[in-house]
Amino acid sequence: MASHEEHGALPAPRLSPAPRVLIVAAPFYRRIADDLIAGARAALEAAGATHELVEVPGALEIPTAIRLAARAGRFDGFVALGCVIRGETTHYETVCNDSSRGLTLLGLEGLCIGNGILTVENMAQAEVRADPARMNKGGGAAEAALHLIALARRFRPARIGEGVQIAQAAGGPDAEGLA
Repeated sequence: MASHEEHGALPAPRLSPAPRVLIVAAPFYRRIADDLIAGARAALEAAGATHELVEVPGALEIPTAIRLAARAGRFDGFVALGCVIRGETTHYETVCNDSSRGLTLLGLEGLCIGNGILTVENMAQAEVRADPARMNKGGGAAEAALHLIALARRFRPARIGEGVQIAQAAGGPDAEGLA
């Protein structure tokens, strides 16, 4: 049963330079996927991010697609979108657990991923969660990716010349003993 407790949310960060984000969507339930994509696109555009969209057959393929795209080095972050609805077999648990595990492992490798793969009991739950005018889980996943990109930029290793003091030029007060 869903809680009626109010949930807090961080405001979406504005990043400079604008981040490049890949939306990876599984359109198995096309109407749900389209709503998730619309929510993600709106959130990314509101934050000034640029984005591309690729589609894969199902939720299990999303982590692999993200890993393949990450190797190209063109994206700062990723938004994973799809929907898994419980059926009569254990396939639901396999898809939910393995897609989530795959995304988590990629995140632990340092990829910035917002997980918007819905795992629901029925179509009515999916419709409410995907709808940009209601729960907007696509937009929430996009904002999560943006927050992770902001953290990655904040904690990235310093590059040579960034925040590193170089020894003074010859003749300066600390130049004695340098040859």
